[in-house]
Amino acid sequence: MLKNFIRKQYQKTISSIAFFPAIIAFGFLVLCGIMISLDYSEQGKFIKSQLHWLRLKDASTARSIIGAIASGIISLTVFSFSMVMIVLNQGASQMSNRVLGQLIGNKFQQIVLGIYIGTIIYAFFLLSTIRDIDSGLYIPALSTYLLIFFTIFDIFIFIYFLHYITQSVKYEVVIKRIYNDTLDSLKKVCTNEKPSPSVLLNTPYTIDSSSSGVFEEIDILAIRSLCVQHEVEVSILVVQGTFVLKGIPLIAVSKILEKSVQKKLIDLISVSHDETIDRNFLYGFNQLREIALRALSPGINDPGTAIISLHALASLIQYRSKHFPENVIRSDEGKILGSIPDLSFEAIVSSAINPILDYGKNDRLLCEELILMCRQLKIFTSNVLFDEMILKIKSLA
Repeated sequence: MLKNFIRKQYQKTISSIAFFPAIIAFGFLVLCGIMISLDYSEQGKFIKSQLHWLRLKDASTARSIIGAIASGIISLTVFSFSMVMIVLNQGASQMSNRVLGQLIGNKFQQIVLGIYIGTIIYAFFLLSTIRDIDSGLYIPALSTYLLIFFTIFDIFIFIYFLHYITQSVKYEVVIKRIYNDTLDSLKKVCTNEKPSPSVLLNTPYTIDSSSSGVFEEIDILAIRSLCVQHEVEVSILVVQGTFVLKGIPLIAVSKILEKSVQKKLIDLISVSHDETIDRNFLYGFNQLREIALRALSPGINDPGTAIISLHALASLIQYRSKHFPENVIRSDEGKILGSIPDLSFEAIVSSAINPILDYGKNDRLLCEELILMCRQLKIFTSNVLFDEMILKIKSLA
């Protein structure tokens, strides 16, 4: 559906590293036009006539100032972009390619780059408006002094940017960011304090997937509206986070639907190759697990980072143990219109922890931390799964 297509394009656009820089640069261009209009207006001329220090005497001086600022900010921008590329490369090589989305989507560095680019555009546009006129009242001095202010501001931002960019690639910062995003996604999906009862609907007819990709999310409100409109019940056949091939049965329905309705129904399920934590909290679990596995690899051999990832996973597992997703779709009157399968708590824990245990079973620090984590989680969940894990860890250690 058009709504689903627009949503995908919106997510793709706002996650781009060029999104905020493009908006900010356009804002600087508009501001430059406004300032030039003010400079050549009667109000601007009056301001410059009253404040002589705001007046530039000749056009060559204004050109020299603007040209020097433009060349300096270009160098600053190139250096900043180079630092960002180094950070991305380091994050991909030492942690995982999947964390690049967290680094690219960093709003602060996008805003900084946007301010640099906007300053350059402002300078070039301003430079093109200067004419050789004898009177200083007809030289855009107000715009030029504002450009000088932007340049000073850019220098201070660059000083902070140096500190920020060196901190942003630290394992602790990246792991904390993934943890926060995953927790936010969990809170949106797992809203119930008790598990929903399992429901078995009579849905003998299946609708196949129209494309290959990872099943990420469902537009529940739209599906509920469609079910009410066509008086049909639906059962989702695939668990969230599963990779599905084109042609695999994805939805089961209680009666045969027209092709156009089937297409609408399929379009309400997000199947994409570009996974995001916002649409699928399991992707956050996978990222934290992969950071731990990469840290335990012989090439990096950093069990400390694996333990930090383990701490984040333990906190997420604790939250998931007390909160459950809604696995039924109900009408406004409370009638069950559909069912949604969810990955069990035991399956989430096993997929997150067991690979780390397999890679780090010979590391004493990691094994001790795993045992401590399992003992604490057992207190909150009373799940025998953690007793079994403790016995497995002790047998391997």
